[in-house]
Amino acid sequence: MNATSHGDRRVHLDTAGLGRMSAAVRAVLTEWTRHEDRYGPHELEEHLDDVLYREIHERLAALLGAPAGGTVLFTGAADAFATLVARLSLGPGDRIWTTPYEGAANLTALFALRDRTRCGLDVVPLRPDGDLDLEWMAAHIGDDVALVSVAHVPAGCGIVNPVEDVGRILAPYRCLYAVDASYAVGQLPVDAARIGCDLLTGDGWRFLRGPQNVGFAYAARKLREALAPYGVAPHVPPHGAAVAALNTALAEHPAAAPAKDLAVGLRATVEETPGTELIAPGRIQSGILTFRHDELPAAQMRRQLAARGVVVAKTVGQETPLYLPGRGVTTAVRACVHHDNSPQDIARFADALRDVLAERHHDRPARVPLTTVTAAGPPPAAPRIPLPRRRTGGRHLTLVSGPSDTGRLEPPA
Repeated sequence: MNATSHGDRRVHLDTAGLGRMSAAVRAVLTEWTRHEDRYGPHELEEHLDDVLYREIHERLAALLGAPAGGTVLFTGAADAFATLVARLSLGPGDRIWTTPYEGAANLTALFALRDRTRCGLDVVPLRPDGDLDLEWMAAHIGDDVALVSVAHVPAGCGIVNPVEDVGRILAPYRCLYAVDASYAVGQLPVDAARIGCDLLTGDGWRFLRGPQNVGFAYAARKLREALAPYGVAPHVPPHGAAVAALNTALAEHPAAAPAKDLAVGLRATVEETPGTELIAPGRIQSGILTFRHDELPAAQMRRQLAARGVVVAKTVGQETPLYLPGRGVTTAVRACVHHDNSPQDIARFADALRDVLAERHHDRPARVPLTTVTAAGPPPAAPRIPLPRRRTGGRHLTLVSGPSDTGRLEPPA
């Protein structure tokens, strides 16, 4: 069903922010919320016992290519990551690897782990085209690396990181491998076994089109054994009605990925619009497209597109703090396609975007143009604040500036 057949004329291109629940999912959420309101949470849990403790976990295992019994429900992927990572036992001799595409929430959890354990925190460098530098990873991996965290698809741009290739590099070593699949699961095939990860986290309300505040984690045996002496920290489970609704969404979720021509059409629309600049690093892109205009602010563009019946999102650079701010991105527009979109939706987006830009005020001061970050584009200018920068003699990134360019964010003395 396309986005224009839900009883209104809106084109929904913000599934990465919040997917549209189907009528069946909304009905389940409403029914069980009313049931709890009338009879209380204990009665609700008794009625949903099979769904909460068996059925949804079987569906998640099938979706994620994971063994049965390895999934845990949380209020979201960020909650799952912070809860599980916080229990890891690391020390000053250990290192964590993250990437410039790490989201702010997970990065905060990694900073907290670094500060608690006094371990090192390194940032994997990028190739000139924006892809992760796998050669650097293969050359520098060792048993002092205790944890590697990679976003499958970042929130701030549509690159698809090579999580399976990373898994093959890490497999011979003792490190734990965490993959944030929040913006991947539901729009791309996600197979935990093929990836070789020990932790995979995801949200239920994006491309899976479930309700908000319900997410999940897959924890492999290696991670469970690492946590066994300490146990998983107590966490607030998602609401039973939300779990039941997500279970319905998983039952409805199609196996087919969105048609590639929709993503191609979305990108072509932006590329052909004068004054727009893509934020599209890397060689492989998902159905998420981020861009900005050299005159019209992202918030204003989002509002004006919404007034024309096209729903997109404004994304903030600090949501991906190691990448976007250093490329001059404060805010941008994010649009995406999913299996419930149609070619007609892309055509309406193109018409609305042209209308918005045709009506812009010509006396608006021009913004400083952003150099398009694509495979063919030049590297970005240096950031104005201390963010990842290159080593003089190599391609390693560091999170701080200073006389010692070691590529590590060291714990405080």
